[in-house]
Amino acid sequence: MLHAADLEWRRLPDVPEARGFAGSFAGVSGGSLIVAGGTHFIDKMPWEGGTKLWYDTVFALDTTEGQWRTIGKLPKPNGYGVSITTPEGLVIIGGGNAMEHYRDVFWLDTKVVLAPLPKPCAFMSGCVLDDVIYIAGGIETPTATGAMNTFWSLQLKKLGAQWQELPPCPGKPRILACMAAADGAVHLFSGAALQTGPDGKPVREWLNDAWHFKPVSGWEKLPDVPRVAVAAPSPAPVIDSKILILGGDDGALVNFEPKSKHPGFPRSILVFDTKSQTWSMAGEVSFSLVTTNAVLWNDQIIVPGGETRPGVRSPQVWTAPMK
Repeated sequence: MLHAADLEWRRLPDVPEARGFAGSFAGVSGGSLIVAGGTHFIDKMPWEGGTKLWYDTVFALDTTEGQWRTIGKLPKPNGYGVSITTPEGLVIIGGGNAMEHYRDVFWLDTKVVLAPLPKPCAFMSGCVLDDVIYIAGGIETPTATGAMNTFWSLQLKKLGAQWQELPPCPGKPRILACMAAADGAVHLFSGAALQTGPDGKPVREWLNDAWHFKPVSGWEKLPDVPRVAVAAPSPAPVIDSKILILGGDDGALVNFEPKSKHPGFPRSILVFDTKSQTWSMAGEVSFSLVTTNAVLWNDQIIVPGGETRPGVRSPQVWTAPMK
């Protein structure tokens, strides 16, 4: 039996953009690992007034020993949405740019359009359980100072299905939570609530609560996460009914100065046992990456790029075998 602490992480070929991306979409389509869209700063860091640029490039890696290929573009530059891998391909959901957030939902490989989200949404979290996609939270516009109190579902196997509005999580509305589907339930961990600061801009409230949702019985509170884990790679991987939260921002260094010397985000692995409903720690990952995805590809956990410290992206792609 494989334990989280036994995972052996190694590097795959870097995404072919030296600055890397945060907020990319990622998953598996046609047997290949896909990374698409995302953002980075093109001139200066954000605290220096740098410009964030959104991308539409779609990259593919066919084998772990291969090289990345550019295979196309998203319909428009996009980042910070949700990407869901299904047996039929990769679904791209929402996201946005500096000016607007999107409702668009489509299959990446075929560009077949699915029902649009009820509202524009980015910075949400999502996962798939029994051929149903679930989406929680997020913000409706780039300038929103409060998170959406929403929980939506879409049946993938039902022709012409529309998004259903389900009872929202009883906890605070949030962005950048970590989600996972395991043992018949959708799990929702951590994230950040938003409130309006003195300057009119959003201020984060760092959350460490945990919940699960079962389609037959609704929401139930779980034991709190041992530490905050905002924007941890999501959907979180699951091994033997154990959900793995790989790092995530705990907010402890949110005011760290100088920002250029920020040491990076926590690397500890938090494990939630869905059978005993208990938390444990299980070593560390070899990287410090947030606002990224966790992808299952050929019996491996993949974490492709992301933000390694505030404002700084990484092109690194990490993998660990699940067997």
